[in-house]
Amino acid sequence: MAASGIRLHRRGEGPPLVLLHCLGVDRRMWEIAGAGLERDFSLLSCDFPGHGETPVPAAPYAIEDLSRQVGALLDGERIGKAHLAGISLGGLVAQHLAATRPELVDRLILIDTTPRYTEELRQMWAVRAAQARADGVASLTPGLLRIWFTDAFAAGDPPAVRYVRDCLARCSGEGYALACEALAAADLRELAPRVAAPTLVVCGKEDIPSFLDAAQWLARAIPSARLDWLSPARHAAPLERPEAFVAAARAFLRGG
Repeated sequence: MAASGIRLHRRGEGPPLVLLHCLGVDRRMWEIAGAGLERDFSLLSCDFPGHGETPVPAAPYAIEDLSRQVGALLDGERIGKAHLAGISLGGLVAQHLAATRPELVDRLILIDTTPRYTEELRQMWAVRAAQARADGVASLTPGLLRIWFTDAFAAGDPPAVRYVRDCLARCSGEGYALACEALAAADLRELAPRVAAPTLVVCGKEDIPSFLDAAQWLARAIPSARLDWLSPARHAAPLERPEAFVAAARAFLRGG
């Protein structure tokens, strides 16, 4: 993958904590989902290709490419070791980085993610990529909000829901589609036993069954992992339950 224009953004003070966002949004999600963590950690975040301020890449890419780019960013900042957290798309990148660059990762948080999508969901990614290219990402918004948030939470239209709706309206169709295709191709199952970092797996208890299964699989397959549920929450659990997520993350990153 050619140079993508990814840049690290930093806020807060303390040990470094890298935060990787999910599909269709950008690094600003952590201003909601990670609010308060900047009091304890130096938060490092970036926009994946075709998201936020990062240009759409000229060619397809893989999860492995994103992992290498995040590792290169940490190398460039001379960050020898950092905590790492990623949700969904960001969670796959975090899995790969923790397994292939273990010297970089102190503690790992994997949120609402999977090492490999089911065959049904792999086919869904192709459909979603085609719709994003043809009709724009905003056309996917109603269905995505039902997946990301519980009905009661979405009905209240809080800032988290408005933020996601705004991001999807502005997201590049091609940028979104390329990320869909990277997710469909990913299979990181063989890497899980190589993750040496203590790991917290977090999942919304009302997420779809395949993600509930994936959370339990990751907690079993990663040697030093444990699983926490957030409820009520679906796929964007830290956006729906930010206070509970921050409390769990802070306790875990402090060694609890």
